[in-house]
Amino acid sequence: MLSRTADHLFWMARYIERAENLARLLDVTWQNSLVPQAPAAASENWRAVIALNSLEAAYSAKHGNETTADKVLHFMVSDPANPASIFCCLRAARENAHAVRGTITSEMWETLNATWIELRGQSHEQRMANGPGEFFDWVKMRASLNRGTTSGTMLQDEAYNFIRLGTLLERADNTARILDVKFHVLLPVNHDSEDAITDFYQWGALLRSVSGFEVYRKVYRDVITPERVAELLVLHPDMPRSLHFCLRGVVKNLDLLANSHSGETQRRAGMLYARLRYGCVEDFLAGGLHEFLSDFMDRIYEIGAGINRDFLAPVEGLQ
Repeated sequence: MLSRTADHLFWMARYIERAENLARLLDVTWQNSLVPQAPAAASENWRAVIALNSLEAAYSAKHGNETTADKVLHFMVSDPANPASIFCCLRAARENAHAVRGTITSEMWETLNATWIELRGQSHEQRMANGPGEFFDWVKMRASLNRGTTSGTMLQDEAYNFIRLGTLLERADNTARILDVKFHVLLPVNHDSEDAITDFYQWGALLRSVSGFEVYRKVYRDVITPERVAELLVLHPDMPRSLHFCLRGVVKNLDLLANSHSGETQRRAGMLYARLRYGCVEDFLAGGLHEFLSDFMDRIYEIGAGINRDFLAPVEGLQ
């Protein structure tokens, strides 16, 4: 396969997954903002979304230091000048798909193109007209439809492997990000009855943001606790958005795509996967979950850089 084709497929998948995960992050932040809380706490939650995506400078240049729900939602959903917005992610996914129309199936192209046309035809006010939650559900549904179309229509060859590699690498990074920011926002709670009710709602919203609420109930059959949420999203091998599940898929697809240059990238991915496969949540919590997740995201970045170096065409501009 031409490296340029692999590059477009890899980034098409990453941008679709990025848009979905951003919708999930904004959705859980929005749901948590509906819980009674001090204005400073609400502002801090929205500021965390900006910081999580390393967009502090870009946001401040446009909106100053005020972080309100309306401003952050516009910046992260609809701003065409913000390359990390949902609008720009889906536009980039469509552009990458257009470049490889001969490689993907017609159903894949039609699904992604229809998503972009519908999004482009709406103003930000129209997207938010029925509440942010409905728009975020639409983004998640369109991403799921794209994945289903890919799985159901595409030959599972190298092209498919690059799509899966991009999807799983992006998902691992974003699961780590949402768990990192929300774990430390939600962890410090009191234990009276009123706080316990609020705490349950917020942890439940976090689990729903990664389609994990029903999974949690099936696995643990007990009350929601922070430690078990962390265990589910980091270590559970059968949870589709856990770090363990994603890294196992990354290692598998790297093995299928291996070439004479990819040994170091495979080694790094294998080491990170082994840490998840044989680790336990008590060790990660004892050493600091934030520290573990920060290190994990650094390693994911290194693996992504290695994939770009070993398989993809040199990128002259920003992806």
